[in-house]
Amino acid sequence: MIMHLARLSLFNFRNHREASAELGAQVNCFTGPNGVGKTNLLDAVHYLSLCKSYFEPVDMHNILHGEDWFMIRGTLSTDAGDDELLCSVRKGQRKVFSRNKKEYDRLADHVGKVPAVMITPYDGQLVLDGSELRRRFLDGLIAQFDRAYLDALLRYNRALAHRNLLLKNGSGRSGVTRSEVEPWDEQLVLHGEAVHTVRKAFMDQLVPLLASHYSGISSGPESVGLTYRSELGEKSMRELLIGSWDRDLSAQHTTVGIHRDDLLFTIDGQPLKRHGSQGQQKTYLIALKLAQFDLTAIRTGVKPILLLDDIFDKIDPQRMRHLLKLLGAGGFGQVLITDTDESRLQKALDGLGLDVRFFAMERNTLTREKKERSVAG
Repeated sequence: MIMHLARLSLFNFRNHREASAELGAQVNCFTGPNGVGKTNLLDAVHYLSLCKSYFEPVDMHNILHGEDWFMIRGTLSTDAGDDELLCSVRKGQRKVFSRNKKEYDRLADHVGKVPAVMITPYDGQLVLDGSELRRRFLDGLIAQFDRAYLDALLRYNRALAHRNLLLKNGSGRSGVTRSEVEPWDEQLVLHGEAVHTVRKAFMDQLVPLLASHYSGISSGPESVGLTYRSELGEKSMRELLIGSWDRDLSAQHTTVGIHRDDLLFTIDGQPLKRHGSQGQQKTYLIALKLAQFDLTAIRTGVKPILLLDDIFDKIDPQRMRHLLKLLGAGGFGQVLITDTDESRLQKALDGLGLDVRFFAMERNTLTREKKERSVAG
């Protein structure tokens, strides 16, 4: 199926009081100095895809200072016609997300219907930060094309929260018993095993794509790897829970399970964090996101919207060659790019045979659309 975002409108979102743009089906470039809100436009598209911000997990923090609500609207053009998407957040109320004026009962019901992949300088945190961020990346990726996985993950997390509450509250009285936590243990076993199985199979598909893209981007001889680390690789979830009971009581929380899984990024068999140069880390992360794009497109039958945030300024031209080659070959669907230098974007896209729209931004406002052009091949 072919789809693209034809119109985007923001109200009181981040630093935008009001902004809108008519988007093209191929490449859309937003240029302007730092601080004018270019990244926030891409984040608004991420909201319309995954019902949440890429950068700020607390919805209220995305409301324009001094206001108590924000709204994002989008017109999605598909083979079957146009769909109207709306995301609204108001202080003190639950988030509202609707498609064609019909509100979703659960936000999870929308996830995966408008797939998107974001590549941004902030992705470096995947290498440098803790395991929670890498799990969120993995979960968000799989959830875009596997509804059963998302359901299992949500149920696991709910059971985990209930079990942890019992362990914490039980410490102040005679102590929680195994029989009290047993119903939640059964939920953790059922859904934890399901999540682990999907994650493991997914990694088997992702790793070859990662290696292929890294080789295409990099001119170096190094090889890269990606390892899924999970306690369930050694023991079943039930065995882990039984074996950790005394430790869980002492810690007052569940110390084993898929909520402790991690991803290990490697280069030439060594941890990327310690042994990879800054350039190698950037190349790895771009290759990882391109692998995410490929796998999402394969599994959903839809090319995700590709969001490129200020990456032309952060990596050298050699590392962009592979990405631009894919752009020119029609490897992507709709692409949104931000950059501080319009002439740099024009040079990069020249000769690719793509329809490109340029938008100029001034402080906090998308002020005008520049003339649409077709960059000749």
